[in-house]
Amino acid sequence: MDNQQTGSISRVLSVATIGFLMFPLLAVIPVSFTSKRYLSMPDGHWSLRHYKALFESSDWMSSIGQSALVAVVASVIALVLAVAFSVGVWYLRSRIVSAVVALVLVPMVVPPIISAMVLYFMETKVGSWLPSLGYDTLPGVIVAHVIMIVPYCVVTMMVALSQLDRRIELAARNLGANLVQTTFLVVLPNLKMAMASTFLLGLALSWEEISVTLFVTSVNVNTVPRHIWTELRDNISPSVAAISVLLLAITTVVLVARMALQHAGERRRAEH
Repeated sequence: MDNQQTGSISRVLSVATIGFLMFPLLAVIPVSFTSKRYLSMPDGHWSLRHYKALFESSDWMSSIGQSALVAVVASVIALVLAVAFSVGVWYLRSRIVSAVVALVLVPMVVPPIISAMVLYFMETKVGSWLPSLGYDTLPGVIVAHVIMIVPYCVVTMMVALSQLDRRIELAARNLGANLVQTTFLVVLPNLKMAMASTFLLGLALSWEEISVTLFVTSVNVNTVPRHIWTELRDNISPSVAAISVLLLAITTVVLVARMALQHAGERRRAEH
């Protein structure tokens, strides 16, 4: 079997795998256009009534606004923490680096339900001291999301830093730049694409976070995933399918943008 046949078989298998994984997600699209008042496939009559109901609902609009606020703020904070940690580890070059990195990545390996329970008890305790940062508050949800998405942001930044030539740091220091100047004028400008990609990844992860959100919210905070969960339990409305399609579209756009940024960064590095 020659390379051309192997490549053709690989492409067919890749497309088949992608189709198998995407089919359950794509099946919700026609359901969102049903003309009926309950979840069903269109019977020849396609309607936008559920999209209209979605945008006319104050509850849905409030949950979208809260989700957007939480996702943006949590992603910015997670990006700052991930960049600071990753660059610090990159400079450190110590034997304890592996242990420190493993500690930061713990939330990735701990089951989400365990993390959710720990964060619930933490925020109820913090709430007794600082009510504005405790259970069922926007700042509390942002803190919980930051804790959950920082490890993924750290991994992305460390991969980018592993591809950064250390000689640029040595060159900057030899030319008289101090640590702050080297970091902000030499290292970080070479990580612009990686930071943008990390921010988009954090945005997607925070926007769709549900397990932890269910544990740290009750009445005051109602993000989109939590509102979907409530609707599916109490009143299965086709509006859930409509918002699911919008979430799928937003997530796809964010991930495509992230891959485009990564590709642009790799191409720039190859050119230099």
